Parts: sequence; C-alpha cells; structure tokens
Amino acid sequence: MSFETQGIERKEFSILKVLSNSPQAMGARVIARHIKGLGIELSERAVRYHLRLMDERGLTRLEGRREGRVITELGFTELKKALVNDKVGFAFSKIETLAFHTNFDWDKRTGSIPVNVSFFREENFRKALKIMKPVFRAGLCVSDLVAVAGEGENIGELIVPQGKVALATVCSILVNGTLLKAGVPVDSRFGGILQIQNHKPLRFTELIHYSGSSLDPSEIFIRARMTSVAGVADNGNGEILANYREIPAVCRPLAEEVIANLKDAGLDGIFLMGNVSEPICEIPVDLNRIGVILIGGLNPVAAAQEAGIDSENHAMSALVDYQTLVKVDEL
Repeated sequence: MSFETQGIERKEFSILKVLSNSPQAMGARVIARHIKGLGIELSERAVRYHLRLMDERGLTRLEGRREGRVITELGFTELKKALVNDKVGFAFSKIETLAFHTNFDWDKRTGSIPVNVSFFREENFRKALKIMKPVFRAGLCVSDLVAVAGEGENIGELIVPQGKVALATVCSILVNGTLLKAGVPVDSRFGGILQIQNHKPLRFTELIHYSGSSLDPSEIFIRARMTSVAGVADNGNGEILANYREIPAVCRPLAEEVIANLKDAGLDGIFLMGNVSEPICEIPVDLNRIGVILIGGLNPVAAAQEAGIDSENHAMSALVDYQTLVKVDEL
C-alpha cells in the first residue's frame, strides 16, 4: 500500500468513525469539525469529495441534500476491519487529547472537564442509580458530580439514542489535564483491575497497556464483568477499576497542591501516591519517578453491570462544563 493510499484510508476511516457515533445524518461541515478532534485536518470540500467516493463503495448513504450522510452496514463492517495498526494505541491518543483540552479552573470553578458517558435503558435507570449511589458515597469514583441527559439530548458531542438515558461520570483524565496545565508531565501506562482488601489497595490483578489497546480498558473489564465494586463499597473487599500513572519525583509538591485544589472543588481521582522509585501495588516504578494510582470513573457503572443492568459505555468520550454537573444524590 502506498503512503498516499494509506493517507486516504486514514481520512475515510475518520469520517466513518464520526458517522458511527451519530444516530443522525451529518453534513460535510459538521463532519469536518468532528474529525479535527481526531487529528485529521480536512476542509468541508475535501470531506464532500471523500463522501462521494464512499457513497460509490456503499460505505455511506446520502439521506438528503439537507440531512447529510449516514454510515451503512457495510460501512460499519469496514470500520471494524480497517486500519488495525491505527487503532492500536487509540486509547492512549484519547487520553492525551482530552488531557490537553481540559481547562478546569479550581479557583473560579469553571471550565471543561472530561467525562465518561454511559447509556442505560430508560426503564432500568432508576434501579441502576439505586445500585450506583452507594459506590459514589464510598468514594470509589473521581467525583460524585454527574450529568444526566434524556433521549435526543446531548452530552458533549454524543446524542442520547432513543429509549436511553445518559449518565456522565467524571473521568480520571481530569487529573492528567490539571497536572499538565500546572506543569507536571504525566506518563499514562495502563488501566487495570485493582484488588482491595480491608479497604486498602493490595495489587493489580489485571492490566491493559494504553499503548497497545484500541479500547479503553475500563470498557473491556466492565463488559467482561471482572469487577466486584459493590463488595468494596459494602465491606471493603473486592476488585475495582483503576489506572496507573507515573510522574517525575521532583514534581511531587506541585502535584500534591493540584490534588488538594481539586478536592476542594469536589473532584479527586487520586487513590494512592507512592514513594520515589518504590513499587506501588506490586508495580515496579522507574528511577526518580513516583507511581500514582487513579480510581476509575466508571466504577459506579461497573457495580450496576455486576447487578445485571447492562449499559453502553463510552469512556473518555466528552468534555462538559463543570457548572452543569450536579451531585448524584440530588437525582
């Protein structure tokens, strides 16, 4: 495959990706804006050109001159198979992009913060909330601040499908973003399953490195029902979603200041910070580095899944205004 052909496929893959995330037809102008967030720069005219080619191949379909395009079944199939090498490390790329766009100001309590979005069936949402609230109260999440949206409404750029309710939970990438803005470089290594014993973190029992994954590890672990979050909330024993980061040892005082300011705003995410160059939860730490364990923002949703309430999860999927969030107990 030539470099030029590979470049065209990457652009078409990005267009298909954007269309696959929308329940409605999209025009070239809107598509061009969305794929810019994926790191692809295409003009509205260039998007129209690629859409015509994709129409001819049956990957997209014109719904009307005003309505725009939708992805076809063949397009979905192609999306699943296409550019495997590009998909590897996609989770890591999402972390970096969301961290960069996080601009929360803890003094003014304003700005955008990253969230995970979970879709529940309307008839299951109240039951799911009842299961999730003890997990929020136990602090097994980044924050007890959430956002809820109904059918046809938006959270970030995601539109809630018919018959569904969306719950946005604060994502641990908030920590990456605020540390980055404060001048602390963060090395995001992996997401995993963290064993908790007597309310204390013991060790990681499973892990998936971001650099080798096309999906967020939390989505995989929830779907496989590998957690026991409800048990941790109830008696301090079980397995939860957690993420591992490293920061330079010299940045510890600054990192601790950032964490304290986040806590004052009802945002946390730091579960444990280790000592210089010392292993943390049986994970070896590089020289002059500090291991940091972040708690998974989707732990409440994992508890609902454990109870048999399915959800469609989009980890690290959107940015929302901090001031639009409400405490989960107010729902």
